[in-house]
Amino acid sequence: MADLGCMFGAQGVDTFMGLPRCEDLAALQARVALIGAGAITSYASVGAYCAGAPAAIRAGAAAYAANLGHMNFDLGGVTLPVPDAAADCGDLPVVDGEGERNRQIVRDAVAAVLDRGAVPVLLGGDDSLPIPMLRAFEGRGRFTILQIDAHVDWRDEVQGERLGLSSTMRRASEMGHVERIIQVGQRGIGSARPADYQDALDWGVQFVSARDVARGGVGPVLELIPEGAEVIICFDCDALDPAIMPAVIGRTAGGLDYWQAVELIEGVAQRGRIAAFDLVEFMPERDIDGQAALVAAQLVAATLGIIARQE
Repeated sequence: MADLGCMFGAQGVDTFMGLPRCEDLAALQARVALIGAGAITSYASVGAYCAGAPAAIRAGAAAYAANLGHMNFDLGGVTLPVPDAAADCGDLPVVDGEGERNRQIVRDAVAAVLDRGAVPVLLGGDDSLPIPMLRAFEGRGRFTILQIDAHVDWRDEVQGERLGLSSTMRRASEMGHVERIIQVGQRGIGSARPADYQDALDWGVQFVSARDVARGGVGPVLELIPEGAEVIICFDCDALDPAIMPAVIGRTAGGLDYWQAVELIEGVAQRGRIAAFDLVEFMPERDIDGQAALVAAQLVAATLGIIARQE
């Protein structure tokens, strides 16, 4: 099918936006490492519900592979200030149904990127992905988590699984290197019970709901981030309104728009430093005409450019 990518010479692309490929994390030279991670923790009820996400989002970005040197008006310049600032490190060899093994693979890969002094950007993938990513930061300092999500993820377990889709922030709260959790975008009815929400408040979580963002913008969120903080951003696709991001397991009206998401990410880099970023809960089979993949690809491209520009 004809598209703008064909007009501008983007054909046969197998990395995100045609980024340089890095197959050996131990030899990584780029400042930002993009890593695909699909099915981490599957369930009997829904299976490996995000297994094809990295490939779908890369496909959404393929049309722009010949345009890396063109203006990106989301950033006010080219996407990457230096052409080799980011590399696509491919997909991790995760296997459906092997959660413990998959989590170790994710943790090891993120640790390898951090050992090279680079920032990992994980392209997921199911909602459990942040847990092993966060564990890779143990012993590397103290970190603030900014979770951008429609749900709070403070369940202790779901269907007997304590390391899965609705437990990420509760597990994060148990990690000694996590000093602060800010959660933004909550709306509608999710899996959290009143007791789960109260546990989060008792721990010290600061919540800014989607309704609060609609009323007051993203400024109040950014004010919660201390100057100079090391911030790990956990971005769930369902934080975005389903009008632009239908490819999620739990569609709920009233989500953030694209610019609110970009301004949150850019604001973090201005107040502190983005130490890692993950994007989760992209379900290719729920996309509509590839529109959600395009939105995810545009957001990831902006994030790569923001991280590449930070000091």
